[in-house]
Amino acid sequence: MGLLLGPLTKAAFNYTNWSASYRSYGKDGADDGGSFVNMAPTQGFQNPTDNEIRKSREQTMQFPKSEIKVGLLTGGIDRPYVFGLAMALASRGVNLDVIGSDLIDRPELHAPPRLNFLNLRGDQRPNVSLKEKILRVLRYYVRLIHYAWVAKPRVFHILWDNKFLLFDRTVLMLYYKVVGKKIAFTAMNVNAGRRDGNNSLLNRMSLRIQYQLADHIFVHTEKMKCELLEDFGVRNEGVTVIPMGINNSVPNTGLSPAEAKRRIGIGCSEKTILFFGGIQPYKGLEYLVTAFQLLASEHREYRLIIAGAPTQSEQYWQDIQSTIEMHPSRNRIIKRIEYVPDCETELYFKAADVAVLPYTHIFQSGVLVLSYGFGLPVIATDVGSLGENITEGRTGFVCRPRDSVDLTRAIRTYFESDLYKQLDEHREKIRDYTGARNSWDVAAERTSKIYAGLLEHGS
Repeated sequence: MGLLLGPLTKAAFNYTNWSASYRSYGKDGADDGGSFVNMAPTQGFQNPTDNEIRKSREQTMQFPKSEIKVGLLTGGIDRPYVFGLAMALASRGVNLDVIGSDLIDRPELHAPPRLNFLNLRGDQRPNVSLKEKILRVLRYYVRLIHYAWVAKPRVFHILWDNKFLLFDRTVLMLYYKVVGKKIAFTAMNVNAGRRDGNNSLLNRMSLRIQYQLADHIFVHTEKMKCELLEDFGVRNEGVTVIPMGINNSVPNTGLSPAEAKRRIGIGCSEKTILFFGGIQPYKGLEYLVTAFQLLASEHREYRLIIAGAPTQSEQYWQDIQSTIEMHPSRNRIIKRIEYVPDCETELYFKAADVAVLPYTHIFQSGVLVLSYGFGLPVIATDVGSLGENITEGRTGFVCRPRDSVDLTRAIRTYFESDLYKQLDEHREKIRDYTGARNSWDVAAERTSKIYAGLLEHGS
């Protein structure tokens, strides 16, 4: 216990010093809409310098007084979503404290005067000792709890829970309410336990508590809203559907599809299928592998790219890997089994002719929006709201879930269609379609209106 208390006491002491600076600066400048202090990812958790405070006060003078100040609690993950929403909200005049981590941090998040990036989560690298993992999570909770106590924003918007789900959904939510915060919550997955096969009574009860304590909930599809109302007793007026914004944190350069294929080692005429993202059982990758093996047995021009890392599902991937290695088509599959950084993402979406989402359970998918952002058609299973986001023959095709034969049919249909034969022309149309439909500006407009309503009702 002593090994834990020493570092935690030091962390709390450092945080108290920082929060005193935060409070004193807030009295002078925060009400005018400026940022407080921007922490670079490599600096860790430290007190602001006089220069930083002076810079923040100068920035404050550029804007009239703003009524909307929000703490954006990210859980330290999902940089594309955080980046898109935060930048759009800041452009609409919302003052944000973005509670982030090294994973989320990027220079652009330090630029807007109305955006204040606080790296409370810090380093999350997996290659450290168990003791260090425990200490850094506990340090984060100390910082987060103290931040909530001293923070000037009256609205907290939670995008993701933290490490201890039961604690976050119950005790931490109650604490935020006790210190006077209005809580907006984005339900990225209404009930991930059902999707992942561990939908226990405790899981459902803790979710119900969290949803009931939230003052407003954002979701990305009408089906997700219906699940909240039917399964968790949430009020209809307490839920708002907003679009899932396009991933604008990933570079999209002048790289051509032909050059992308050449870099990966794929021929220009080869029909290339992409599976992208975290590898988990609910993603249904095994059905795509089986479908590909059926196709590859008929024609050698098919290629499959699997790009992503197993997410607490190493055995699941090993089983799929064994299936791949036992089939003659194994050399037709390109495997990039690791996290793909933003700077390399476009290579795979431009080398592919179609993205396949063979999911068995999901409501919405960032990979679908990311694919559309690169103008890439999508073949997806008809689960959740995926089918609603595909216009057959124009943006992709739909197939039955857990059915490799039907997935094979859908892939064949796509490569025989005008959508594939005129892909260059359709890529531009798909990009325009998703740019309008999945606009962060639309999401930020609806979100900021909810913020204003929460503040008005709470005053």
